Amino acid sequence: MRLPHCEGGKRLTDLQFDFGPSFEEELELLVGKLPARLRDALHGLPPEMGDLLEIVLDLGREPEARFEGQEVVLGHEVVSPADIAHVVGQVGTFGGDNRAGIARTLHRISAMRNRTGEIVGLTCRVGRAVTGRVEIIKDIVISGQSLLLLGKPGVGKTTMLREVARILAEESRKRVVVVDTSNEIAGDGDIPHRGIGRARRMQVARPELQHAVMIEAVENHMPEVIVIDEIGTELEAVAARTIAERGVQLVATAHGNTLDNLLVNPTLNDLLGGIQTVTLSDEEARRRGTQKSVLERKAPPTFDALVEIVDRHRVTVHMPLSDVVDDALRGRPHPAQLRELRDGRGMTTRLVEPTAFDDRGSRELFGVEPMPAARGRRPTSLAELVEGRVQGLSGGGADTSVFPYGVSRVYLEQAVRELKVPVKIQHHVDDADMVLTLKNYYRRQDSPLRAAEADGIPISILRSNTVSQIRSFLSQLYNLEPVDPTDAALKEARDGIERARLGTAVELAPQNAYIRRLQHQLVEEHELVARSTGKEPRRRLRIYPASQAS
Repeated sequence: MRLPHCEGGKRLTDLQFDFGPSFEEELELLVGKLPARLRDALHGLPPEMGDLLEIVLDLGREPEARFEGQEVVLGHEVVSPADIAHVVGQVGTFGGDNRAGIARTLHRISAMRNRTGEIVGLTCRVGRAVTGRVEIIKDIVISGQSLLLLGKPGVGKTTMLREVARILAEESRKRVVVVDTSNEIAGDGDIPHRGIGRARRMQVARPELQHAVMIEAVENHMPEVIVIDEIGTELEAVAARTIAERGVQLVATAHGNTLDNLLVNPTLNDLLGGIQTVTLSDEEARRRGTQKSVLERKAPPTFDALVEIVDRHRVTVHMPLSDVVDDALRGRPHPAQLRELRDGRGMTTRLVEPTAFDDRGSRELFGVEPMPAARGRRPTSLAELVEGRVQGLSGGGADTSVFPYGVSRVYLEQAVRELKVPVKIQHHVDDADMVLTLKNYYRRQDSPLRAAEADGIPISILRSNTVSQIRSFLSQLYNLEPVDPTDAALKEARDGIERARLGTAVELAPQNAYIRRLQHQLVEEHELVARSTGKEPRRRLRIYPASQAS
């Protein structure tokens, strides 16, 4: 088939397309919107400052330029209403999301308003189309699998999303449509930024219409791939499922830092297939070795893989997502891939095993602390760790980073809250000062425990996976007075009563018969109903709100 010819006899492939200004020109377009004294101050900064991230203008304060790891004051004259008005007049109208942009650039100008709606602050964020970021997950992207990206703000989700659109459109030659709600992926103006290559872009008039534009993209424009930034509402989650069910590859970001965050988000866990409580028969419960009431996935996940972006050079990949979610709900750790890009040495990949979740019929899942960028020398023994942490408790020293393997993260969180000790719960053994595990896990010598021993990380072994055991261990670690388990159990019951009054059934930690009787009495005094559930030694109370008391 012959290519169409254009005016002058040139073929379509011979034409030179105008992809817009270079980055240096784009940056000057942003700086040119500032008052003259701020432009001069920026131009006078030394090149070794590094890449400019954003310019902050707050009324009555000194203007600041922010770079990686540092901030620079752009003169001691405070920002005046005239300065704010000058920038606003240059960039034009702000949308319903209080954002404005500059045509054919990726810069974003965000406004802060006072109670009367007047703009009193501006954040001028520099947008860059960085290449090479997607190499760490390129094999997943070009395989045709739907992909969900998670990560804290500023970690580079949108940058990676933009490059995914470009690679799929140009290298894989697929029909790609970008649903660009805030014009952050493809820039402001009617002509998309060159950062998305030949991908097409659909703009969204108002943020609340994003789900409708997502469906319109599928119905009207026959895409093979749809790229979306920030799925955050139930309607958008439903629209994403509709797109995936039509066989379209979906690449998106969502609110949340980790898989755990998504599992406990009632609005967005539908992206993972949704979660429901199922009551098993006695025979099935015995066969599985679980309680009769268990959590299960409602449907297949919308996405095939989930990527947690830890930092600019490191991601954690969870796939296949259906197996990962099933294992999480059943209390079994599922190995994830930790991928790292190393300068000049390519990419390294290794498996990490997340901690097993609490194996109760009704459980809470907690997110994990961010992985620190750099740490000092690890303690070489538990004795050294104890000495350092006791000093830290009294003198405001560093937290203890604990990697629980086979130990309930929920129970550990509860013990840390009750004792008020400075403990951070880590998701990877490499980031821990110590490992907390059980005897049967230690005997198996799974890979995380072998890695801990090889790195000289102290390993502590608990007799049982209970709150009281963990509390006793932490009390010993920090030389605290032992906590009366009865007092702690009654405090937990009081907290449960307050939560039940808000309309939610609350399940307490397992206790012996004597403590359960005291908890029952306390619940009755507050005119609520509690019932014991489970078998010894895991029998425990469930407190019901007044509306469910019958």
